[in-house]
Amino acid sequence: MDTRGVRILALDHGTKRIGVAVSDATKTIATPLEYIPAQPFAAFLDRLRQLIVEREVELILVGMPRNMDGSYGPAALKVQEFVGVLKESVAVPLETWDERLTSAMANRFLIEGEVRRAKRKEKVDKMAAAILLQSYLDSRSL
Repeated sequence: MDTRGVRILALDHGTKRIGVAVSDATKTIATPLEYIPAQPFAAFLDRLRQLIVEREVELILVGMPRNMDGSYGPAALKVQEFVGVLKESVAVPLETWDERLTSAMANRFLIEGEVRRAKRKEKVDKMAAAILLQSYLDSRSL
């Protein structure tokens, strides 16, 4: 089976770190990958472009923060700006996906896994990206 350009890369946007997760080639399982410092932005873009090539990415999924009532707040405006810049900077299509509670779920999973507080900070962003991506993958298989 040809697996070129078949993976989805998910980004959990944050002001300090951007969590990254990737799907498998069958688009069934999301795996936390890493986090990339949000600044300097040029270095973030360089790493993102590397990942697109290395992981053979056909779609970038960006978490869109929404309020619990479904409305968009100030954080969503920042993500919309981020997506706008990404669309100009990478050749891969982008989509947004509702990320409500992904960071809270990631923290809960890490706490239940008895990950120490200092290590949780390092892992929560990529876990949130994986939860976001897994919810997207699951919705496609319904």
